Amino acid sequence: MLSMLLEVMKSNEQLAFIFGLIGNIVSVMVFLAPIPTFYKIYKNKSSEGFQSTPYVVALLSAMLLLFYGVLKTNAALIISINVIGCVIEITYLIFYFVYASKKDKITTMIQILVLNVAVFGLVVAVTFLLVGEDKRVSTVGWICAVFGVAVFAAPLLIMRIVIQTKSVEYMPFYLSFSLTICATLWFLYGLFVKDYYIAFPNVLGFLLGIAQMILYFKYKD
Repeated sequence: MLSMLLEVMKSNEQLAFIFGLIGNIVSVMVFLAPIPTFYKIYKNKSSEGFQSTPYVVALLSAMLLLFYGVLKTNAALIISINVIGCVIEITYLIFYFVYASKKDKITTMIQILVLNVAVFGLVVAVTFLLVGEDKRVSTVGWICAVFGVAVFAAPLLIMRIVIQTKSVEYMPFYLSFSLTICATLWFLYGLFVKDYYIAFPNVLGFLLGIAQMILYFKYKD
């Protein structure tokens, strides 16, 4: 019985590694999806009304998950992808800042100071000053889960626009598809390592991704 249990645990660890590794690869592809947007900004030497908010929020998400991964032991896959995510999002923001108007630069700087400095700093301070060592991982895990749900809920606005306009112009299929696959892989990773702070928000990501693709096929013509 003990040997069977050990084999099951080993099998779960192997599956978690496989799904986490593929999740890393797909996540990098998702992180790189905005490159055509930034090429357009570079080509026209202007931010052209593009907003920096998605990249500021994505950076905060990566920072929180990186912090969670550092606090948690044996979380190399979580740490690696979010280090990459932080580097990519910071690069996007620097690039955006170079070509943005003065007004957009001020808005972007305020968002960075509020979200990436103040909010993240508050989370770190509260974690170490007010939370016991035995509860730090679970506390930051819940924060990441709640924030992940909020991030995954953001496409609801785009879905509403698609339904109203009966057009998928603002909802690219391949991005929605990649996000759905990404959410599925990280859900399976979280499930096999019993990390429900990772698994839970990705259930919503999967469901919303499926809903987006259904809308895409309904209104693509």
